[in-house]
Amino acid sequence: MLWGTIGIFFSVLHFTFGMSAIAIGILRAGLAALILASVLAIWKRERLRPSRALLVPYMLFGLSGIAAFYVLNTQAVILTNVATASVLLYTAPAFVTLVAWRLWNEPLTPRKIGAVIIAFIGCALVARVYDSHALQLSVGGVLVGAAAGLTYGMFTLFSKYLAARASPWTTVFYSLLFGTLFLLPLQFIPLPGIDAPNYSALFSQPGAWIALLGLCLGPTLGSYALYNAGLRTVSASVASVIATIEPVVAGIAGYFVFGQTLEALQIIGAVLIVGAALSLTLQRASVAQQIAA
Repeated sequence: MLWGTIGIFFSVLHFTFGMSAIAIGILRAGLAALILASVLAIWKRERLRPSRALLVPYMLFGLSGIAAFYVLNTQAVILTNVATASVLLYTAPAFVTLVAWRLWNEPLTPRKIGAVIIAFIGCALVARVYDSHALQLSVGGVLVGAAAGLTYGMFTLFSKYLAARASPWTTVFYSLLFGTLFLLPLQFIPLPGIDAPNYSALFSQPGAWIALLGLCLGPTLGSYALYNAGLRTVSASVASVIATIEPVVAGIAGYFVFGQTLEALQIIGAVLIVGAALSLTLQRASVAQQIAA
């Protein structure tokens, strides 16, 4: 649900305060890492001491699940549009389910496969894939969008791998730290179709700081920590499907905050997503009750 509020903060920072996508991405990761480091240094300093054996996974997490995802998702929106990029992004549960099946032997049950398919259909409806004007396809855009979905899936896979080996706060901090380090060079390397970083609003409009802090505390630190904590008891594939509730929350937030309307098929898509998530969570609850009995 926290991830579903990203669009609100991004819209305010980009359209109201004129900040470029790459600037928002760098500041989101960097400022969130700085805030978390400051808090941990006071209350949980030991969480800032990573296991040397996990440094490489942290670096790969920061590279793929943070830096590459931020860039590829933004570029997918530019090459296609928001609706198309959203649909391609939510190929992530399929990637996660297949990789987790092969890598960790997570069961590939008919219920799980069905939930992935239903959740994807729901995301497509929420993104208005049925509207030819909303959908925009190109070979390059589809490839970049699919790559964004893969890197989004890598976020879950690395989080799951690290969940049993480190504190969620340690994982969040180092993934953001390394993600920031990988994003920093993009300030000086022009990328096709992506505006150069623009930080002027931070020096002239105090409201930009409020929106930026909201982005860092809510859909960045809050959501990442909760997701990593949840992965301690939930399989990667199930967590990835449950996370597809994000566009549902985004659609509801858009309705209440920006007055954006929700069409009937979008509402049906939202119901499908919630149903897919519930089908997996209720199954887990039923199994837990049987074990307890």
